[in-house]
Amino acid sequence: MRNTAAVAVEVTGSEPVAFENGRASLQTWRAFRREPLGMLALGILLLLVIAAVAAPLIAPYPPSYGDPVLASPNPQHWFGTDSLGRDVFGEVVWGSQQSILVAVAASAIAIVVGTVIAVIGAYFRRLDSFVSVLVDVTLSLPVLPLMILIAALVGPSTTTIILVVAAFSWPEVTRLVRSQALIVVQLPYVDAARLMTTSPLWIIARHIVPAVTPVIVVSVVVTASRAVLSAAGLAFLGLGDPNAWSWGRILYEAQQSGAMSSAWWLTLFPSIAILMLVLAATLLSVAYNDARNPRSRRR
Repeated sequence: MRNTAAVAVEVTGSEPVAFENGRASLQTWRAFRREPLGMLALGILLLLVIAAVAAPLIAPYPPSYGDPVLASPNPQHWFGTDSLGRDVFGEVVWGSQQSILVAVAASAIAIVVGTVIAVIGAYFRRLDSFVSVLVDVTLSLPVLPLMILIAALVGPSTTTIILVVAAFSWPEVTRLVRSQALIVVQLPYVDAARLMTTSPLWIIARHIVPAVTPVIVVSVVVTASRAVLSAAGLAFLGLGDPNAWSWGRILYEAQQSGAMSSAWWLTLFPSIAILMLVLAATLLSVAYNDARNPRSRRR
């Protein structure tokens, strides 16, 4: 008797919800390596992560003040200095820690919450209507004003930013995963699993979640890039953590000092860092999705 994994691959055929196994993952990786933009995006993300982890080895932590003030980029200060004489290169390097932390933590919370709600709603059809209405209502809310309001009421901190960004990111994950999970629960191998056990939790964990894992992977990357933009926006409005450097805080302090228009380097380099992370995450998700598509591999 063949196992359910083999049956899943057979019954789905060319369907987009084939059961992922080791061989399929290897084929996806081989196809992904042939995507130049995907590999470039992966390299950029790895470079940013390395910069965040090795920040103490790359640049000293920005002091309270320094000298010279508002110096343009030069051999001593690659990215110039700000209105208090602090090295902008060190601010960008150390800011990558908080920016990536928010991206990873907020997207992780959003993915877990969004996936749980999506698969439960897809499996228990009586709850699906409620889940659909909840997602539609949440997506219709004015996200940015609510994020600003909550962050202002609770108080600026890294934890607040993570929770606020995650609270408004999970509906997109739920909508994406739910659309895929609704197809999976109707497949024959899920019906066969219902005959083997009466535990919905076992079926969801063993069959439904693995089947939608590729969609979850794409959601992680997209949600992380949106979290970076949201966190940078909140920090630029003065609602970021005042005790931690972030790319948004660099922009905020440049605006507060009135040097944003005269000292172009204060906005250029943190903006490039944000752009690199968001663009790399977007290209990575597109390349991964193409690598998973058998039709793309045949071309």
